[in-house]
Amino acid sequence: MNNSAPLASLRQDYRQQSLSETEVSQDPLQQFQIWFQHAQDSEIIEPNAMTLATASPDGKPSARIVLLKGIQEDGFVFFTNYDSRKGRQIHDNPFGCLVFFWKELERQVRIEGVLGKTSNADSDAYFATRPYESQVGAWSSPQSSVIESRSVLDKNVSDYKAKFQPDHVKRPDHWGGYVLKPTLMEFWQGRTGRLHDRLQYRKDQTGAWLLERLAP
Repeated sequence: MNNSAPLASLRQDYRQQSLSETEVSQDPLQQFQIWFQHAQDSEIIEPNAMTLATASPDGKPSARIVLLKGIQEDGFVFFTNYDSRKGRQIHDNPFGCLVFFWKELERQVRIEGVLGKTSNADSDAYFATRPYESQVGAWSSPQSSVIESRSVLDKNVSDYKAKFQPDHVKRPDHWGGYVLKPTLMEFWQGRTGRLHDRLQYRKDQTGAWLLERLAP
């Protein structure tokens, strides 16, 4: 075992910025778009990469990285295989959580909410923009299923390329979009001494957003 860099000694002090109630928008989706633009302007690689956490009906969680592909008035959009593990969990338990971490900006955003499918029209429209290889891949991969070897995927890709020509790939019924409609959003700005700034937007019973500060 290599003890040259013990885990307990790995730490980073955050000093770049602060976050106050007077600086943020009263609308958390607008505030997210402001921060997301900062992340894009900073040339962060895949600033739209986010952790998606879902859970089974009995509460067993799982998480993975997916890509944000749209921001609507009511939430955050991504696309995937409906028959995948996350798709099955969303079907059985629609509550989910997203986490963005932009380490270059010392920022994190955590979003809790309810997941539902986007319209077929929205899924079709996005699928049409995907590269040909990705379109074929959506047909070729029985996502989250056990397969015998990589050759299974290679054969599926070959078969579907023979079936579909570029610009003529239909979206499979088992593939499409989800939107997470937020009920809580937290914006985290790293600060020195681990006394980070945490501002939380929480929907009250009327659907209005309440802005609160959380202890770090």
